[in-house]
Amino acid sequence: MPAIYQFREFAAAGGLMSYGSSFTDSYRLAGVYAGRILKGKKPADLPVVQATKVELIINLKTANALGITVPLPLVGRADEVTE
Repeated sequence: MPAIYQFREFAAAGGLMSYGSSFTDSYRLAGVYAGRILKGKKPADLPVVQATKVELIINLKTANALGITVPLPLVGRADEVTE
């Protein structure tokens, strides 16, 4: 069954696609937050932030196995394509 997942590991393991925030970016933001707290800021005073970098991963090998044609503009916008 074709599906789109949130985490890139699913597409790497054979899923059709993944679209979601980057773990690396999320960990970087957590480190910035921790640094601010360690420098004396109160956690309640810190703004809420969200990861802004999202990644689109397409597994063309899985798409071909399922008989799905992925449009070229979508493949062109992908951050990573597995063939």
